[in-house]
Amino acid sequence: MPVFVWVAIVVVLAGAASAWRWMRAPRAVEVKTTVVEEPKTAGPGGGAVLNASGYVVARRRATVSSKITGRVIDVLVEEGKPVRKNQVLARLDPANYEKVLALVQAELEVTRRAVAENRVRLEQARLTLQRNNALRADGIVNQADLDSAETEVRALEARLALSEEQVRVSERQVALRQNDVTDTVILAPFDGVAISKDAQPGEMISPMSAGGGFTRTGICSIVDMSSLEIEVDVNESYINRVSPAQRVEAVLDAYPEWRIPGRVIITVPTADRQKATVLVRIAFDELDPRILPDMGIKVAFLGAETPAALAATPVTIAKSALLTEAGSQVVYVVTGDNRVERRAIRVGPIRNDRVEVISGLTPGERLVVEPPAVLKDGDRVVVKM
Repeated sequence: MPVFVWVAIVVVLAGAASAWRWMRAPRAVEVKTTVVEEPKTAGPGGGAVLNASGYVVARRRATVSSKITGRVIDVLVEEGKPVRKNQVLARLDPANYEKVLALVQAELEVTRRAVAENRVRLEQARLTLQRNNALRADGIVNQADLDSAETEVRALEARLALSEEQVRVSERQVALRQNDVTDTVILAPFDGVAISKDAQPGEMISPMSAGGGFTRTGICSIVDMSSLEIEVDVNESYINRVSPAQRVEAVLDAYPEWRIPGRVIITVPTADRQKATVLVRIAFDELDPRILPDMGIKVAFLGAETPAALAATPVTIAKSALLTEAGSQVVYVVTGDNRVERRAIRVGPIRNDRVEVISGLTPGERLVVEPPAVLKDGDRVVVKM
């Protein structure tokens, strides 16, 4: 047979073999897919044994006032600005207090001079008594004169003791009035941030409310931002689910996608009979400038078997992508080569048509929706649009 005939036969057989292999090869399964998403509204993470709401609070917070009543002449603080301990926040008019201080200082000087005078008089009286004793021995001075000299000495000794005590009283008055002058300068009690400015120059300020409401009672409010923590009210029926050092996960209302790890500090050992709740204090693992006092916050108390890191990045999937096989929840993940991977996952709460996944998936992965019964691990798929 001619050579070209053999070549034609080989080509036909090769094509038939290729067609036979193509017909025997498994066909790609057409599927629809969905994307693994982070929760659009992040609540407490999966694995929580209890959920509660509360507020961010500062353990060190003070409305700084004065110890005395006075007129404000200078305010050296602004809202939002940091302050350091013993930094000058405001000054009051010291004129009246300085005048009172000058008065008691003058009174102190008077009492000191009275002491000096009484000491001189006492010395003179003692010399007179000595002479009278000598003259009495010679019979020159009678007993009455001697008794009079002794009485004068004792009287001057008592007067000297009194004047010395008056000096000590005057010294204490001077110290007290000096404190009043010092108190016209108002200092920061601790490091923090000023969150309000409550007085202006020209206004009266007092540690007590007075003047029919026209007298201020504070210069500013300061918060120690390093003392921020969470306070939540837990229903007393569920307080047995809370324990010291228990891990928690918090979500600020202002940042619903940001999950903040923390731990229980203590359960305050008393209940509110009106609300039937118990106060729980919670510490942040790490503070952040976005956390501000009085912010609303939601807290999930995690179970002992739920690591905080596991619940820190939950995702949600469409309920239609979830299968239950032999008591386990599985999904089919579409890989980069258009094949599917059968993967077991841990799920949390189901909300409407979304399922929260605790572990096993990462955001952005694609899952098969309503997986066909014929679909198996490793199958090739074609994604329908």
